[in-house]
Amino acid sequence: MIQSPLTLSASLGDRVTITCHASQNLNSWLVWYQKKPGNAPVLLIYKTSNLQTGVPSRFSGSGSGTDYTLTISSLQPEDVATYFCMQHENCCHSDTSHNINLS
Repeated sequence: MIQSPLTLSASLGDRVTITCHASQNLNSWLVWYQKKPGNAPVLLIYKTSNLQTGVPSRFSGSGSGTDYTLTISSLQPEDVATYFCMQHENCCHSDTSHNINLS
């Protein structure tokens, strides 16, 4: 998996987009996780675009084939974290992470 950009500084209320490129067709079997220091990873989105129960609606996912996107429609303070795109059942390797910071 290749994510871009690897580190992003954004302001509160910004629309934030993270892209993920896979080396092979995932047939939409892609998940997004959020990881904060000291906490276990939290599943945000499964099978490309399905929001996990309890996840705020400002998070959304899209894509197909090898290219996928996670969007935060309006960045909130609690969204400052590391985000991972993974093929299903392969969570959270450090080489596929994306850090969001407040500017």
